[in-house]
Amino acid sequence: MKRIFNFLPFIFSVLFISSNSYGQQKDNYSAKIDSLIQLTSPRSFNGVVLITQKGKVKYSKAFGYSDIEKKTPLTLKDNFRIQSNTKQITAVLVLKEVEKGKIDLEKPIKKYLPELQQTWADTVTVHQLLNMSSGIVSLDKPLRFKPGTDFYYSNPGYGLLGRLIEKVTTKKFTEAANSLFKDLGMKNTYCYEMNKVNPNLINGYWHTKDSIEVVNFNNMKFTDQSWANFIPTGGIISNATDLNIWDTKLHKGKILQPKSYYAMTNSTVVESDLTFGETKSNYGYGVNINGEKQYKYIGHAGRGIGFVSLKFYFPEKDLDVIILENIYSRDDTIVYHFEKSIRQIIMKSTLAK
Repeated sequence: MKRIFNFLPFIFSVLFISSNSYGQQKDNYSAKIDSLIQLTSPRSFNGVVLITQKGKVKYSKAFGYSDIEKKTPLTLKDNFRIQSNTKQITAVLVLKEVEKGKIDLEKPIKKYLPELQQTWADTVTVHQLLNMSSGIVSLDKPLRFKPGTDFYYSNPGYGLLGRLIEKVTTKKFTEAANSLFKDLGMKNTYCYEMNKVNPNLINGYWHTKDSIEVVNFNNMKFTDQSWANFIPTGGIISNATDLNIWDTKLHKGKILQPKSYYAMTNSTVVESDLTFGETKSNYGYGVNINGEKQYKYIGHAGRGIGFVSLKFYFPEKDLDVIILENIYSRDDTIVYHFEKSIRQIIMKSTLAK
């Protein structure tokens, strides 16, 4: 049954959960983030923010509810759909097979998926799938451009990477990904599976100007096959603390070999979306790379099915910022309103300078 809730009654009931004593901490960002998140225009924030530097928590708070109808407060332990932040995990799984010699980044995808009948299967390389330069719009349509000559954000391309992982590992994508999470100590992270128990996953909501609506996943009309194709591009569940484990280990060389990490985080492919920076950023293997500011930072955004996320890491500062929301605005102009604003606060803070 569709449930519509008035958006206004709960926006003033904000829960603060903090691991630091901010009154004793001298910084130039905590109070600004607190003030920002209490705003109700152009919309309200309902989610968690976790900021760490050099292994120490600098900001750790949850605002609002995991279940708005029941007024269940959000916590840092709650699980969110991370949507397109899944892509960097898929990219890492590919690169780990490259390190084993099972995948060649410069080989066309058809070498590994000979069943593909598309004319471009002999042309598009694994490398081009990873950095969104393949030109794949849909598996049943012509390419948007000659592979390697431009940028086009392709979910179907990452679906193919999931199939590639399954082919070379002889495991289901979910099995390969979940095994990696176990190895990394990410105890709350897993691939969402239809018609199964998905632990600690909170509600997601659609937001309009005057109300919010619970997202009913069963109404999304995924089939078993279409969801299996979507998991490598946006189907992973996680929470802020586990994503911090991921970022820390990824960027400190605990997951990939130096050559693989370099390939993942260095790219000349330009993405025009300004979600990740004030100007255009480059797109690597499942990550955005912004190097035009004082310090390089690497990360990704994600949105859909009632959830929004943005996370980014400054290698030179060992600074990690994770923002997760379980409300997705129907107004595209404000989907990442708070995420962008928090990023701007951090960029100007003592943490990043």
